Amino acid sequence: MKRLILASTLAAISTFALAQGPNDAQIAGIVVAANTVDINAGKLAEKTSTDKNVQAFARMMVNDHTSVNEKATALVKKLKVTPEDSDTAKSLKAGGDANIAKLKGLKGKEFDKAYVDNEVTYHQAVIDALDKTLIPNAKNAELKQTLVNVRPAFVAHLEHAKHIQSELK
Repeated sequence: MKRLILASTLAAISTFALAQGPNDAQIAGIVVAANTVDINAGKLAEKTSTDKNVQAFARMMVNDHTSVNEKATALVKKLKVTPEDSDTAKSLKAGGDANIAKLKGLKGKEFDKAYVDNEVTYHQAVIDALDKTLIPNAKNAELKQTLVNVRPAFVAHLEHAKHIQSELK
């Protein structure tokens, strides 16, 4: 199910990019949606996981993605851009809701594995979206630079999630 949700999210991003490419307001909306999805999953993992490494990773996801959302919100206010909903943002939110629903039904090691597996897949999908859709389509130089600047954090999160994933096997 997770792969199906993620596949539909990636398909939505790709279809949107091919159709016209998102504008800056839609990019801002996608960024906020993507970070919010990870914040919500992280908050659930902080409360539900019993593994100290998973809890620490979840806490880092909440903190880091909250910080990115705060920076993005400040930037769009400065640029006088209102984040705009798009099919991609809606798909991200729906996928995030489905993931939370699935995770809520799990406990212990099953929860930890499902949460971390999703984090690996999700961060790779976000990096791909940054590289193939968001950064190339950003028109405003500051927005584009912000996306470029946050990319290494997503890569670090992916590597950290992969490390935890290998420890949970």
